[in-house]
Parts: sequence; C-alpha cells; structure tokens
Amino acid sequence: MRPSLAATAAQAAPSAARVGIGGPVGSGKTALIERLIPALTARGVDLAVVTNDLVTKEDAERLRRSGLIDPARVSAVEAGACPHTVIREDPTLNIVAGDELEARFHGLELILFESGGDNLASTFSLDLVDWWIFVIDVAGGDDIPRKKGPGVVRCDLLVVNKTDLAPHVGVDLDRMLAEARAVRQGKPVIATDLRAGHGVEDVADAIASAVLFRD
Repeated sequence: MRPSLAATAAQAAPSAARVGIGGPVGSGKTALIERLIPALTARGVDLAVVTNDLVTKEDAERLRRSGLIDPARVSAVEAGACPHTVIREDPTLNIVAGDELEARFHGLELILFESGGDNLASTFSLDLVDWWIFVIDVAGGDDIPRKKGPGVVRCDLLVVNKTDLAPHVGVDLDRMLAEARAVRQGKPVIATDLRAGHGVEDVADAIASAVLFRD
C-alpha cells in the first residue's frame, strides 16, 4: 500500500500492485519488460505499463509496436527533467498515469513503471511503487556493485543483465555477482541474459512472490 494514498485506497477496490524498474541508460529496462509481459500474462496476470522518458515517448512506442500488449495499456510520461525527479522527488505524473490505467482497465493487477535511464543513484518513491527493481549490465563495468549506488543497494531486486557479454568485456561474472550480493546484504540478485531469455522466469517469480498471489 502506498502510504500517501492509503485513505483513498481504503474506500475503493483493491488497487493494482505497482512495481518500478530503474537503471542506467542501455542496461536493459525495456528489454526486461518485453520479456516480463509474456512471462507474467502466462501466469494469468492482468498488467499495464507506464514508461518515462525525458522528452520523447520512444520506450512507450517500442512497447506499443511490440505486439506483446494492447497498446492502450501502455502509458507514457515525459519527465521533462532529470528522470529520477518523476519517480522519486515528485511522482505525481506517474501516480496519475497509473490511476488512469486502473480506471480504464478494471481488474488490473499489476502496473510496471519504467524509469528513464539514470545513474546508480536512481531510486523510487514508495508513494509510487510497492516494490522496485534496479537493472545494471556487465558491460557497464564489474565495479558497479562496489560503488554501492543507492539504486544497487536499496532496490528490492537487483538484476545483473547481459551476462553473455562478460567474457567479451573482461568481466569476472562470478566475482561481480558475489560482490553484488555482499553489498546488498542478502537482498536478492538475479543474473539475466535477456536476449536469450535466461533469468526472466526468475524475475517474474520474484515479482509474483513479492506483490501478487498473496493471501
């Protein structure tokens, strides 16, 4: 339950779970959503997506053209400023976008909020999401976990993507994953190769376990 919306939600039907997906530019956020849509719908999850871009709707249009989801279920927010502003400092635009999707699609169970690409400091306001994922990739450097950025340390799930590139960019993947788990002090880390689909079911399982299908 989003604290600032508790009073409103208490008088309405149960709201859809809201999950944030953040990470640096090119880490694989949109690719993760493209893989999660069929994985979650196969589990019977009724979902929608809100994307955030600086001054375009590129990620939203990519998802709308994908054939994976009804285009009307993809809403686009143009941040017009540093991407983390609309998911952390003032998430009003995203809250409204999510509320509008829920009003249009009764029975909606899950909304995925994709942040615009940001650095390792990107975090989500808990007024906006119930649970959030941060995506990094091995091509960004195996020192990312050691830098202990707020996104890496604070997220509910860390996804380390593009594992297939590790031998080509001189990254010791096992060490990178071990360091990621160490700085996260037991919070989950999942390795993925989204091009091949590896690890996607694990991410879908983590979302379902955290915010869906609970008594």
